[in-house]
Amino acid sequence: MPLLPGLFLLSQIQSRFQPGNPLPGLPPIMLDRQLIYDGPAKQVCSRYNLEARIMWIDATANIERYNTPEKIVALVARIKTAGFNTIVFDVKPLSSETVYPSKFAPKLKEWKGKELGDFDPLGPMCTEARKNNLSIFVSMNAFCDGHRLVNRGPGFDRPDEQSVLYEAKPVVRIGNIKFDYSPKLDPTKITFLSTPPPAGTYGFPCDRNGTILEDGKPLPKGGFYVCAQGLGSAFLQGARAQNGTVALDSEPSFVRIGESVADKQYPLMTSPTNPSVRRRLFDMVEEVTTNYDIDGVIFDDRLRYSGLNGDFAPLAMSLFQQHIGKQVQWPDDVFKFSYSYSTQLNRGIRPGRYYDEWLNWRAGILHNFVADVRTRIRQIKPKMQLGVYAGSWYGDYQQYGNNWASPAMDAGFWFLTPEYQKTGLAPDLDFLITGCYYPTATGYDALVEGRGVGVTVEGAGTLSYRAAHDQTFVYAGLSLIDFKDNPVGLGKALQAAVASSNGVMVFDLSHDIEPMWSVFEKAFAQPKMPPHLLPGYLAEARRLRTALDRKGFKEPPIIIAGGASGVGF
Repeated sequence: MPLLPGLFLLSQIQSRFQPGNPLPGLPPIMLDRQLIYDGPAKQVCSRYNLEARIMWIDATANIERYNTPEKIVALVARIKTAGFNTIVFDVKPLSSETVYPSKFAPKLKEWKGKELGDFDPLGPMCTEARKNNLSIFVSMNAFCDGHRLVNRGPGFDRPDEQSVLYEAKPVVRIGNIKFDYSPKLDPTKITFLSTPPPAGTYGFPCDRNGTILEDGKPLPKGGFYVCAQGLGSAFLQGARAQNGTVALDSEPSFVRIGESVADKQYPLMTSPTNPSVRRRLFDMVEEVTTNYDIDGVIFDDRLRYSGLNGDFAPLAMSLFQQHIGKQVQWPDDVFKFSYSYSTQLNRGIRPGRYYDEWLNWRAGILHNFVADVRTRIRQIKPKMQLGVYAGSWYGDYQQYGNNWASPAMDAGFWFLTPEYQKTGLAPDLDFLITGCYYPTATGYDALVEGRGVGVTVEGAGTLSYRAAHDQTFVYAGLSLIDFKDNPVGLGKALQAAVASSNGVMVFDLSHDIEPMWSVFEKAFAQPKMPPHLLPGYLAEARRLRTALDRKGFKEPPIIIAGGASGVGF
């Protein structure tokens, strides 16, 4: 008897989703066997019993956990007992004050009333990590020099190094007359309404293309009223008499991020094209490498530009023109902000003729910086390692200039041109951590809950692993705040993280970790070494990948299940 359609579907689901238990101390979860792919890096980890288990210690949120030698002894011992094998200690937070005494940055001595003083916790943290056989890495916020929420950091005193933002305001053009636009009725500006103008307001109807219509006719779909009050009414009547069309346009302005009202991000972003900024970061990385017994350096998510609209400093324009060997109409040849109206004002961009070149050039700047850092730290200590943390939704990152994938990444992202592919960071990294910060563990769970399968730890971790193309180890990051009062959910997320990548990073110690220690103890009951422990492991994974590529081995396609913008930033 043939299966009914519903029963056939059920049989297919059962064959695709199978129970998996990479962490035997926890209950198994349902994994998507079509999504997850065990490439060379995973094969190496399986062969040598490797798995990263990283605890991240944020600098400002955890001061009272590490501000004495005794607290550090107890903290590191607790991390070890829970089964972690690696510590990441944040030494240059958003404020760009360092927890250790630096020649190149002010020292973090207190945060919101919590005292650190002159105490240097990095030395004792390294000592205790070694005693407990834990790897120890320091984290730095790279192209960030202050915390805008609290107006704190050395970058406020170095305005010339701040990222210059390209901002724009909307204007209305009717024939050859220009008006400023306001979203609300304003005596000195023009506004658009989707309903007839109120009493005391002059206005006339337009269709969606800005063609001025006769009064009294029904407003067509997508149409709007152009309105003004007070003195603006007389000017608007005069403009209408020209019988032109109504067009929205933009006028550019350039402002340092520390002075921007429109930009709401907390980091005081600096300019990656500025040699002084890069030189100071080189100095700080070399300083901490020389002076402390660390295994390596990780750049946190501020290894990026401030956004698609940064950096538009005069220096950036000059260097970009040198790069392409042409004079540009700035900023329109890169892109121009555009505006449209459909019940509300919408902003977009109109790519210019050098838009792709701009994306490629910025990504190349960050690629070269990372390569330089790796060379510098290995000249000091040949076994020093370099890692990067980034958000897990790769689709976000073209606007920030951070191409954390491999140059061999081949997937259907619209911006992934052959030139952009060349800027991939993965071959210059020893490992990559991506913030798979979702409360749902797997695609199976997402289907049960009615969510998208891409906004899961499994989906994000798998995309990150596939994007790196076995050129570096990849660790899926979890945010503890997503699992508050939900230890079962945390356990499932830990399973999904290690199933989809080469390990897991937990952020952060400050996020109500006390009820979760027992979950980690169960998850990590069977000890494993981190893949980054010895450079030979990554070298073997890369050799296997190269051999497969040379043979023309056809991998399964990379499944882009989606992701949430801003996750993991």
